[in-house]
Amino acid sequence: MKVGFIGLGAMGAPMARYVHSKGLLTAVGNRTQAKADAMAAELDVRAARSAANFADCDVVTLCVSLDADVLENVAALAEVLKAGAVVVDHSTVAVETARRCAAMLATHNIGFLDAPVSGGVEGARNGKLSVMVGGDAAVLERARPAIEAYAARISHMGDTGAGQATKAVNQVLVAGINEAVCEGLALGEKLGLDPQRLLPTLMAGAANNWFLDKRGATMLRDEFAPGFKCAHMLKDLRIVQAIARDAGIRTATIDQAIADYAELIERGMGESDTSALIALKRG
Repeated sequence: MKVGFIGLGAMGAPMARYVHSKGLLTAVGNRTQAKADAMAAELDVRAARSAANFADCDVVTLCVSLDADVLENVAALAEVLKAGAVVVDHSTVAVETARRCAAMLATHNIGFLDAPVSGGVEGARNGKLSVMVGGDAAVLERARPAIEAYAARISHMGDTGAGQATKAVNQVLVAGINEAVCEGLALGEKLGLDPQRLLPTLMAGAANNWFLDKRGATMLRDEFAPGFKCAHMLKDLRIVQAIARDAGIRTATIDQAIADYAELIERGMGESDTSALIALKRG
């Protein structure tokens, strides 16, 4: 199997390295060419300069930021990939974007999987991401060896769009947990509690969660090096808000998180980790 990887950011770069560790990586691409060139030289693979450089790939994986980026890459790949190839999109985009991509590629007999991931930069670096997949089960099996390189769990959630729908649910939970953890720890600070006693006590009980475990200590030290940027969270939540409104549910958690992350970006913290939310909660 020959695998191409497009999007070498904080998540994509370690994922691509895991694909390489399995002997599957053939080509890498990135909007900033220098980043692709550097990784290609490091791993002794091809640095792509256009979609044509992925023409011999059986699977091409995308890990980019915006719906427009996904659509642009898919349109270009549709013209060069061979019939039977598969495009796997790990980006977080709208359900409708996933369906447009699948339809675009289907006319060329190319498979498509919307396969957003969860687990943060740590999950990518450790090769332990949760991958939620929408698309045809047979197409997933063709791409499975590439995805398994960096996945702790691969869940086939249903037809095209089901992966993005699952990620929308995931992001509601993540946003709500972030709100609660940052508010709670801000309260703990105001009450003069010792973080070295407070955090392990919370993590030993029902309040324990991934965000508290991975970000609790760092946010109390005002360390906000990004695992997941505020700007990316706001982008995701705006996608989720549209999905939730179409579904007809109440969106109080989503709406509050959008307001908070928008305020953080206005304060110039868009590139900071989402745990910078504690700065607002401190009042």
